[in-house]
Amino acid sequence: MTISFRTNGRHGYAVKFSPYFGHRLLCASSQHYGIAGTCQGSLFILDFSATGIKVIGRWEWAEGLFDCSWSENNPDFCVTASGDGSLQMVFKEHTAEWDPSAPQSLGSFCDHQHVVYSAVWSPHISGTFASVSGDNTLKIWDISAPPHAQQTIRAHNGEVLTCDWARYDPNLLFTGSVDKRIRFEISPFHNDDFVVMERNIIIPTSQWQACIFRGWDLRNTVAPVIDLEGHQYAVRRVKCSPHNRSLLASCSYDFTIRTWNINNSRHPLESIEHHTEFVVGLDFNLHLPGQLADCSWDEYIKIHTPASLC
Repeated sequence: MTISFRTNGRHGYAVKFSPYFGHRLLCASSQHYGIAGTCQGSLFILDFSATGIKVIGRWEWAEGLFDCSWSENNPDFCVTASGDGSLQMVFKEHTAEWDPSAPQSLGSFCDHQHVVYSAVWSPHISGTFASVSGDNTLKIWDISAPPHAQQTIRAHNGEVLTCDWARYDPNLLFTGSVDKRIRFEISPFHNDDFVVMERNIIIPTSQWQACIFRGWDLRNTVAPVIDLEGHQYAVRRVKCSPHNRSLLASCSYDFTIRTWNINNSRHPLESIEHHTEFVVGLDFNLHLPGQLADCSWDEYIKIHTPASLC
């Protein structure tokens, strides 16, 4: 069964299940596809059940929103990434009070010089999140010390589109960029008591002509250990299952979501095409094995459990 919700007038860029509640979801979205003129952004806070999806909060920003992330330490806090180069901290219980014409009413973080494409809360360090941007940098932030970043790393020689924290090592953070490079580096943070590194992981390609994503073994990075082929256009996002180390899901500009088992095949287990535009947001539900949420430029969020993940 697929549960659908339409974000009227807003084109989805990111969906995130709550790490606390299996029935709660964030969606970051933008007006005018996020590419045409001045685009307002909306953050939807949604609860869902077998009977449908309802909005429990909606927050507006004067620029498009391209990512969102739940706090790992407080079930009511999240952070959003914006087209104006800023990040915003949002408190779920007070979304109706935010005034997009008065940014000072928010916890705003404003060091980036270009679009912020991704923001991810640390699962290990209380009050800390990371962001990456079209200004080629990775930044680490402390919510107790806005508005400037605590650490800035020039991560790539091109726009940085995605980042994620390692779940099992507090010292690791990953980035992916349009420069096609995969790097690792060491940088001090918080008076040397924290180390940020960039390492090779399975990440989506970011070139329009590239339809492959790859798996890397850090002990030998001369060549990838696996190429996964099947998408017809660029892979926009890839997610690893939190319940099965062999299972992945990906979404693409080819309008599809595909599932994979890296132990059994280099081709997709399943291809799901229930959108009519680019699919750019994807997430696994930590609380319900096999359940996915995805969002698209067609203004729809879909929640479903592919047969291949059951």
